[in-house]
Amino acid sequence: MLARLASRRFLEIRQAFRQSSQASRSLSTALNYHLDTPDNNPDLPWEFSEANKQKVKEILSHYPSNYKQSAVIPLLDLAQQQHGGWLPVSAMNAVAKVIEVAPIRVYEVATFYSMFNRSKVGKYHLLVCGTTPCMIRGSREIEEALLNHLGVKRNEVTSDGLFSVGEMECMLAMHENLFMITYRGCCVNAPMITVADYSNGSEGYTYNYYVGFIKPQPWAKGKGCRCWGLNPRHEDITPKRVIEIVEMLRRGEKLPPGTQNPKRIKSGPEGGNTTLLTDPKPPPCRDLDAC
Repeated sequence: MLARLASRRFLEIRQAFRQSSQASRSLSTALNYHLDTPDNNPDLPWEFSEANKQKVKEILSHYPSNYKQSAVIPLLDLAQQQHGGWLPVSAMNAVAKVIEVAPIRVYEVATFYSMFNRSKVGKYHLLVCGTTPCMIRGSREIEEALLNHLGVKRNEVTSDGLFSVGEMECMLAMHENLFMITYRGCCVNAPMITVADYSNGSEGYTYNYYVGFIKPQPWAKGKGCRCWGLNPRHEDITPKRVIEIVEMLRRGEKLPPGTQNPKRIKSGPEGGNTTLLTDPKPPPCRDLDAC
């Protein structure tokens, strides 16, 4: 009797495992395989605009001529900006031609990093942080509020072409002090979102952002790191606030970066800093809708 029950339970577990494995493979196939469509196939012409050809030269100038393939990520990012937020296969082929590698080398990069979109997105692509700290602080409820408000599923585009919703991991936030600008994780301000703004294409895009000393120091000798701009983060998000952000974007208003909690200053505690001379404060509000 026990043997039959154990055998039956084993078969149930194996069947469930097979179903989950098939679902995972299907999802992976959707992400990594390309199927030609009328608006996304290698026969469609694609090239960098005249203005962006100058930016391509500027990007390549950061690498030795025999290592130009190292520029694949910023070039893909520039191509994505030019093409309204997503990368058709012909754009990837154009990047491969610029850096003189086989197209498959570019495909490998574009399919590995989730920041590269290989299907159409909205002019405002809202990305919800899905890393553990954001998840336990309510990121799934925020994503659900977004999808319900916009009437779409994840990675679908609204009928007006304005919005789409995706997921992003390990968002960075910019911190500055008297001497330096640094980028670091901002889990203390979870949950958070960022908005990839493709409304202006590649206009205003530059690879030459200076990340380093705000005020040149004598010992710095003008040296710094160059990178493309990071989208501002909107932190301490609630379901109510994320819908307000959508409507602000719809009206063309500028979004306030950083914490959306008026009781906090940057990453400081609610109500201001504390000291060892005062009584500890009670735990913060755990109800996202009430906060």
